[in-house]
Amino acid sequence: MEGSGIGQFIPLILIFVIFYFFLIRPQQKKVKEHKAMVEGLKRGDKVVTSGGITGRVERLIDNDKVEVEIAENVKVEIVKATGIQSLLNNTPEVKK
Repeated sequence: MEGSGIGQFIPLILIFVIFYFFLIRPQQKKVKEHKAMVEGLKRGDKVVTSGGITGRVERLIDNDKVEVEIAENVKVEIVKATGIQSLLNNTPEVKK
């Protein structure tokens, strides 16, 4: 009877292991990559905000905010950790 008590927990342990490798671990990796991307922002980088607006980083304010130019002479302050979703390909623009 003692072996059947431990045997009941094996499926529960297997479910936890599956959840860890398919859900928890990839999410932690994604958060780590996003944090590294946000920490590496610099002036001139093209970014996409969490609202879907694209813009160019004008200046870094403190450690947690960034000023982004979304149109000519239109600048907004965005919280880096939650407001910046991704970094666009940072190729230099060719002006004609």
